[in-house]
Amino acid sequence: MPTTEYLVDTNILIYHTKGSQATADFLNDLIIKQSFNISILTKIEFLGWNKHTAEGFKKCKYLVGVANVYYVDESIADKAIELRRKTNIKLADAVIAATALIHNLKLATTNIGDFNGIATLGLFNPLA
Repeated sequence: MPTTEYLVDTNILIYHTKGSQATADFLNDLIIKQSFNISILTKIEFLGWNKHTAEGFKKCKYLVGVANVYYVDESIADKAIELRRKTNIKLADAVIAATALIHNLKLATTNIGDFNGIATLGLFNPLA
């Protein structure tokens, strides 16, 4: 049976840096399986936070450095446009959801409600 691959949402990384054991275990498992995937938007949101300490930023940058980063291409852009037109979803969330859908990944997030109305999107909350 193939293992499920996930696209990791920004909030999972945030919980991890705040010391959540559940998200640490989840991410460690993904890293071991070499299936730690994020959207370029997650990289921007996570590393672009302006309250990182120098040491905290260095650790976060290292964590993102071991991830497989998916960039926005035409297929992701088109899917994000479709999602925005059909649902009341924020731009960043639409791009993240589109990335998961285009690459057949389940989205790992603690903000399940942000993705309401996208029936084809598989969701997983490692804190639940």
